[in-house]
Amino acid sequence: MKEIRLEIRIRSLQYDELTPQDRELTDKAKEATARSYAPYSRFRVGAAARLKNGVIVTGTNQENAAYPSGTCAERTTLFYANSQYPDQPVLTLAIAGRNESGYLDTPIPPCGACRQVLLETEQRYQQPMRILLYGEKAIYEIDGTNDLLPLSFGGEFLK
Repeated sequence: MKEIRLEIRIRSLQYDELTPQDRELTDKAKEATARSYAPYSRFRVGAAARLKNGVIVTGTNQENAAYPSGTCAERTTLFYANSQYPDQPVLTLAIAGRNESGYLDTPIPPCGACRQVLLETEQRYQQPMRILLYGEKAIYEIDGTNDLLPLSFGGEFLK
């Protein structure tokens, strides 16, 4: 038997360690949480994507009483970016979440469905997307979806 070990790399930063551009993007993700539609869970998530042309696109989670019918902030943001700016890769995606008590201390990771969409977005533009996960006590910086979704399933398996 052969054992395979996978290693991921995540950097934990403080807000003041971010570049001005990353602070702006993180702030836009936090601001987007106010536009979330979360009447059931009261868990609000915002995302902001900086595209290669410098445009910042934001999105929020949108709930529905029939839970599978809603969508996450990450997918809302990336689908909008891909449909409105189809020739612009996403350079960085920032994600922030809060509940009724405020922003979470610990960064929230994307769900499995969102991780798959992040992967497909990277594959679409053939370049990795940096990911910033916001928490009040730490911000995680991830270089791409390989560190979020090891052993991922992509279009290459369908050929």
